[in-house]
Amino acid sequence: MFTKNYNDLALAILRIGTSAMMLTHGIPKIERMFADTIEFPDPLGIGAPTSLTLVLIGEVIAPVFVIFGFRTKLAAIFPIATMLVAFFFVHLNDPIARQEKALLFLMAYIVILLAGPGKYSIDGK
Repeated sequence: MFTKNYNDLALAILRIGTSAMMLTHGIPKIERMFADTIEFPDPLGIGAPTSLTLVLIGEVIAPVFVIFGFRTKLAAIFPIATMLVAFFFVHLNDPIARQEKALLFLMAYIVILLAGPGKYSIDGK
């Protein structure tokens, strides 16, 4: 039925859609960075400000790079690391319904890391 290869379009949809959804989790956390006292979970024991900074890189800065397809494979590493921590350290003992988002984001960013951004990206130009 389909004679065209839509892999590049599929990669763009995955890249842009996943990262846009990730931004909905990261952007609300930005205001916490400017609070008098930073209160944020510290699952790795590196301090709340450092944990929040790393999460903002993984949930805001890197997804913006992925949306535009700029340094996509490198940028995908940060949300992967963030979702690994979210799953294995923050939500490991939670029910699957609570773990599900971290796993879905993790799988999507692993695909982006492995497959790359496709031709509809800055990297693809």
